[in-house]
Amino acid sequence: MTRVLSRVCALALLLAPLPAAAASCRAITFEGAGYTLCEADAARDDIRLFLNDPASDAPLGSFSNIDRLLARDGKRLAFAMNAGMYHADRSPVGLYTENGERRAPLVTSAGPGNFGMLPNGVFCISATRAHVIESRRFARQAPACRFATQSGPMLVIDGALHPRFLKDSDSLYIRNGVGTSADGHRVWFLISDAPVNFHRFARVFRDHLGARQALYLDGNVSRLHAPGLGRSDLGFPLGPMVGVVVDAGAAPE
Repeated sequence: MTRVLSRVCALALLLAPLPAAAASCRAITFEGAGYTLCEADAARDDIRLFLNDPASDAPLGSFSNIDRLLARDGKRLAFAMNAGMYHADRSPVGLYTENGERRAPLVTSAGPGNFGMLPNGVFCISATRAHVIESRRFARQAPACRFATQSGPMLVIDGALHPRFLKDSDSLYIRNGVGTSADGHRVWFLISDAPVNFHRFARVFRDHLGARQALYLDGNVSRLHAPGLGRSDLGFPLGPMVGVVVDAGAAPE
């Protein structure tokens, strides 16, 4: 009987699902172009948005300033990137919510630039899920978000590319964006290694990652902080940023 129980237990261990890998970044290639992909599990990982230092209310502006802020609590960034468009004073363009507090309103009207190229969308992070939601749908549903940032345009809407994207467009930039799985667990943060157009960038989310919803975060100023890759992009101060927070002693992935 003991031998039978031992075999049953061993089989159960073999069949048990492996623990999910820690949030990490890696290089990928799609249609001959290179990208850096960072993945997180919203049910497990501590995904946050950052804008201002709570002590001074001054814009953080950089990944290093976020790490200095987190170090006070024995934490650091596993990875991070810019998370939406912003005004000259680094205040968000469109909805911004941090720790449940709405700091800038939702914008649902068309307007100039990429942000106003409807449909645009919202990246919403709750306690155990994260979703990209088209802005007017977001206004109707009014989901509860612990963190939220609005940007535009949407890259993928219900599995379709944004209707204004042109396959042969010559508008080329380093671009970054975010996509989410249907169950809200998997979150894909993507940045191109070289300038690409919207159509090609969106197809990485839809055709390579299988994301049915994805949102453009920015271009030209797109930057990534990925200690596990030995990378932390520098440049002009940023507005909203998104990152995965881990214990300071955690090994870089």
